[in-house]
Amino acid sequence: MTDTRAFNAPSPPPAAGAGWGWILGYGVLSVVLGILAFLNPFAATYAATLVIGAFFIAAGLVSIAAGFAGKGHEGRGYAIGFGLLSLVVGLLMAFNPVSGALSLTLMVAVWLGVRGALEIGLGMRFTRGRGLMIALGVVNFLLALYVFITLPSSALTLPGFILGISFVFGGVASIAAALNHKKGAAAFAAPAL
Repeated sequence: MTDTRAFNAPSPPPAAGAGWGWILGYGVLSVVLGILAFLNPFAATYAATLVIGAFFIAAGLVSIAAGFAGKGHEGRGYAIGFGLLSLVVGLLMAFNPVSGALSLTLMVAVWLGVRGALEIGLGMRFTRGRGLMIALGVVNFLLALYVFITLPSSALTLPGFILGISFVFGGVASIAAALNHKKGAAAFAAPAL
């Protein structure tokens, strides 16, 4: 008796270096977008605020739909309430991006200030590396202070600059990974020790 089922051999793993061009292209595009964000941080802030607003709107609509569809579920009221809150925040960001950018910048400033204070407090407890941790805390605290002092004007550019930094560093990392992958290393793998 013969087995008529098709024999499916496992496919071989992709060759090292396969697809490196796509990774490189992504990296180059990321660096270009980062540089454009630095050149026009207001436009980058505006775009980021609109995108975040769109995410809030989408999350709100999905949460409201889940709340109405989840009859008998104990979290139904929460899903509808969370959805309405997300929808309102998203619409405010989409139709008034300046206030959305101000809110984002204010959150970054609070985050930097709290982080700086925590780092200073933690650094005081260190026996080794105390100075470096306290210095990091002071830098973050001063950055928060700078953002607070320059509000509201910093709100129109700071998120764009942060976006630019993220895109440039992410792009450089992708370019380096693509060039290593081209030479045979696994894509985005840690270097062998």
